[in-house]
Amino acid sequence: MNPGEERQFLRSLFDTAVAAALPARVVPPHLPRPPKGRTIVLGAGKASAAMAKAVEDHWDGPLSGLVVTRYGHAVPCRQIEIVEAAHPVPDAAGEGAARRILALARAAGPDDLVLCLISGGGSALLALPAEGLTLADKQAVNRALLTSGATIGEMNTVRKHLSAIKGGRLAAAAYPARVVSLLISDVPGDDPSIIASGPTVADASTFAEARAILSRYGIALPAAVAAHLAGTNEETPKPGDKRLAGTRTVLIEQLVVRVRAQVVVVRVDDVGLGAANR
Repeated sequence: MNPGEERQFLRSLFDTAVAAALPARVVPPHLPRPPKGRTIVLGAGKASAAMAKAVEDHWDGPLSGLVVTRYGHAVPCRQIEIVEAAHPVPDAAGEGAARRILALARAAGPDDLVLCLISGGGSALLALPAEGLTLADKQAVNRALLTSGATIGEMNTVRKHLSAIKGGRLAAAAYPARVVSLLISDVPGDDPSIIASGPTVADASTFAEARAILSRYGIALPAAVAAHLAGTNEETPKPGDKRLAGTRTVLIEQLVVRVRAQVVVVRVDDVGLGAANR
C-alpha cells in the first residue's frame, strides 16, 4: 500500500469511528414508543443538545422540554429548549437549568413520557444544591475534588449526596410517569449510576461513603457541606425504590467507541492527516 492509499484507508477508519459515535446516528434506534400523554425531553451533558436535535428529527408527535449543555455546545432545536452552562465547575446558569428540569419532571403525569438524554459532563451541568446548600458550596467542593486525585466514581458519589437532582432523584421526581433514559458514557466501565452522577438511576452509594471519600483526600469542607453530610439526611433512591420501578435506562454509546476513534486519530497523525481534522 503506497502512502496515498494508506492515508485514504486511515481517513476512512477515522470517519467511520466518528460517525459511529454521533448522536444523530446512535439516538434514533433507541427512541421509545410515544405515550398517551405528553413527551417531555429533559437532559444534561456535553452531547445533550445534539441528542435533543436527533430526537426532534426522528420523533413522530409533539415534544417539549429542556436540556442543558456546555457553553459552545448548543445545537438549534425547534421544540426543546437548549441552555448553556459551565463545565467542569458549575455556574448559576446550570443551577437555574437544573431547577427548571426538576420542576418539569415533577409536573409529569402517569400518562406522560419523560425522555432523559444524559451524557458526559452532566454532573457539573445539573448543578442543583441539596436543601441547605448553596451553589458556592458546591463550587468549592467541586474544585477541590477536581484537584484531589479522586476517581470519577468517587467524585460522583460525593456529588450525588450534595445534590437535589442527581443519584436517581430526577427519575423519582417524575414518578409515576414513564421514564426512559438514553445514556452516552464517558466513564471507564460505563456504569450508568456514575455517568453524569446517575440522575435517573438508583444509587447504591451512601452518605457514609461520601464522607469517607472526602476524608481520604483531605478535602476541607464549607461548614454547610460538613453539616449536611453529617446530618440525618434523606438518602438517594436505592435499588428497589418503587419510584424508579418504571424507569428504563439504555446505554446507547460506550466509552470504548470514542477510545477507538482516538486511536485512529493518533494513527492518522502518523501520516499527516490528524492535525487538519481535529
